[in-house]
Amino acid sequence: MTADFFTHALALGIGATLVMDFWAWFLRRFFNIPSLNYGMVGRWSGHLLRGRFCHENIAKAEPVAGEAAIGWALHYGIGIVFAAMLLALCGPEWRIAPTPLPALGFGLLSVAAPFFILQPGLGAGIAASKTPQPNVARLRSLSAHVSFGVGLYLAALLLAHLL
Repeated sequence: MTADFFTHALALGIGATLVMDFWAWFLRRFFNIPSLNYGMVGRWSGHLLRGRFCHENIAKAEPVAGEAAIGWALHYGIGIVFAAMLLALCGPEWRIAPTPLPALGFGLLSVAAPFFILQPGLGAGIAASKTPQPNVARLRSLSAHVSFGVGLYLAALLLAHLL
């Protein structure tokens, strides 16, 4: 792994996460569809560091100092890690000439993280099974992660043209 790899992963991860956030903003602004509260992600991670993985309802858990900033930092940090994973799987050729299928497929597969780690930890159950409308929550997660895949591809295209 070279400095170039990490720089590329950083740029791809930030770019893809920005696209994901733009998609969330668009849905909230024009369709009044709420997105994930990253403060609750920060709260969960704060409790995780104290040894508590699962909550019945993370909103009722004791607040953690700086939870919103922590949650947003994790959101972008995870995006960078996912981008590095994609780059490692696809190899340097993909960085030079990106194609959409690996990025979109990886975005789609990345929905496993909220389904099997985050949602159970927040108290929503596996794949949001404990929420009032599990299928709606699942579709929202899927939509967010597909937008991340689109962002991976768009950021890769931009980087390929800049380099």
